[in-house]
Amino acid sequence: MSTQSESNALAPAFASSQSQTRFVYYAVLALLGSVLLAVSAKVTVPMWPVNATLQTLALFTIAAAYGRNLAVATVLLYLAEGAAGLPVFTSGAGLAYMAGPTGGYLVGFLIAAAIVGFATDLGFDRKPLPLFGIMLIGEAVILALGAAWLTVLFGLEKAIAYGVGPFIVTDLIKVALASLIVPAIWMALRRFRNENK
Repeated sequence: MSTQSESNALAPAFASSQSQTRFVYYAVLALLGSVLLAVSAKVTVPMWPVNATLQTLALFTIAAAYGRNLAVATVLLYLAEGAAGLPVFTSGAGLAYMAGPTGGYLVGFLIAAAIVGFATDLGFDRKPLPLFGIMLIGEAVILALGAAWLTVLFGLEKAIAYGVGPFIVTDLIKVALASLIVPAIWMALRRFRNENK
């Protein structure tokens, strides 16, 4: 298992070599990431066929910037905040809410963050197209787990009709945007370094 210090992701590239400073840096990033996930859950964008939050855009951007370990820690912190009753989810909070219709999606967030973060650790965050492919896999996991849990609660037909179909177009747009953000930051950093040599 790779450690965060072995990550090729963006955020670990700026971590201090001193362990105490690095711990504080990662803790602050995890807290900021959980806040970004919470805020993005509350931001609704009018889209077709349904309105969308910016949460998966935030999730995939965080995972691509943070790498696997820090991304997973961030999502776990976000889920713990929600389980504790903090209003971090789109609507509702607490364990009962998490066991409701959104439960499968929340588990999917954790697994998708691990998948995208792991790929980022391997350097897949430098170019948009490979990152887009990895993020699509993460998105498929989120939708599959969301639909699986909705099937348990409401049956397969309703799960597909209400839990997958309406989100395909909007989620593809968000995945495409997320796959552009981190490579653009890497490109800007390379240009900055080249100009300041």
